[in-house]
Amino acid sequence: MKKHWFLFLLCLLCGCAHQYEMKLTNGMQITSAGRPKLKGSYYYYKGPHGEEQVISQSRVIEIEPASMAKEEHKFKVVEPRKKHWYWPF
Repeated sequence: MKKHWFLFLLCLLCGCAHQYEMKLTNGMQITSAGRPKLKGSYYYYKGPHGEEQVISQSRVIEIEPASMAKEEHKFKVVEPRKKHWYWPF
């Protein structure tokens, strides 16, 4: 029984250490160590070296877990071939 509680506690603690990606209006992506917190009109987050950083809410388009962001880029949409005047199909 004690092993189950230990595993449960371990899983609970590991679940809090997710990385998040913020997509900005200029196309850049910022990875933070934890979920950014909104205070007023600014997001506060921990940078890659553990220092606290700030970014304006108006610059952030989307915040999502890094695991979901990687899944989004797995599949590429194949665009149809460009038709030429000499190729009827």
